[in-house]
Amino acid sequence: MILKERVRIAFARQQPDRVPLDYLTNPGIDRLLMEHYGLVASDGEGLRQALGIDFRRIDAPYVGPKLHPDLPRRQVNMWGIHRRWIEHESGGYWDHCDFPLREALREKVEAWPLPSPDQFDYSAVPGQCRRYAQYCCVAGSPGLVDIINSTGMIRTREQVLVDLLTDERAGLRYIERKTSIQLEMISRVLEAGKGGIDVLWIGEDLGTQRGPLLRLELFRRHLRPCHQRFIDLGKQSGILVMLHSCGSSSWAFDDFAAMGVGVVDTLQPEARDLGPAHLKKRYGDRLAFHSCISTVGPRWQTAPGRRPWRRRARRWRS
Repeated sequence: MILKERVRIAFARQQPDRVPLDYLTNPGIDRLLMEHYGLVASDGEGLRQALGIDFRRIDAPYVGPKLHPDLPRRQVNMWGIHRRWIEHESGGYWDHCDFPLREALREKVEAWPLPSPDQFDYSAVPGQCRRYAQYCCVAGSPGLVDIINSTGMIRTREQVLVDLLTDERAGLRYIERKTSIQLEMISRVLEAGKGGIDVLWIGEDLGTQRGPLLRLELFRRHLRPCHQRFIDLGKQSGILVMLHSCGSSSWAFDDFAAMGVGVVDTLQPEARDLGPAHLKKRYGDRLAFHSCISTVGPRWQTAPGRRPWRRRARRWRS
């Protein structure tokens, strides 16, 4: 069984020879695994082969100019999102900060520099598809679409929710500009792949550990139509669409299935109504699920009957 076929069988909600494996982590864990397998830091492909990973990412690198200058102790990406380095015991990660469009009105949003779909190297895509032909090739990421989380990185999560609730023109215009660029870019990636791409990966963060971030009505008013354009693109290309959502988001899974989503990513067993047994029973005839590794706390916190988010809340208050 080739690796691509293993994933296809699992995503069709059937039994493959083994559970397909995917890999996405922070730089610290990546470095430790590289050292464990005796690999040089640049050998990401060697690590994936050592781990038996069945998926590979396909993308068109950005080759346009630097649109937003980096700042002291800050990295600024092509969308203008600011990040600072946060260290911890396993290494560290880049966390968003500053929020340059937090109080921006529509005029500033209209003038904000954003990349053009013409500034990505689509010629790199066919070679990647050929190189990884035996694997499940995935275009996109959890950051593709991702209205609440990614817009929150530049406007704050609170302001994004206010924008959606009040139909704020500035916030909605930023969302429209960014997702239109992303839609055209990923459309060209799929076209350049010439049938070599198996899954379109998009994202949104819809829940906390306890429940929804917003009402279903608001999701249907602002988020669902935007996501539907990407889902329709994937369906037109004849490939599966996988939708990422952090937190307790199963309240939207009926809509996901109706929209044409085939696979839901990421599962968090500690979040409300997101346990694997519940999801299998409630949605197993319509949706497949990708990723189910707890990253919230030690195993004892998530034993049956425990409510780990309450334990952590008490610790935070202290």
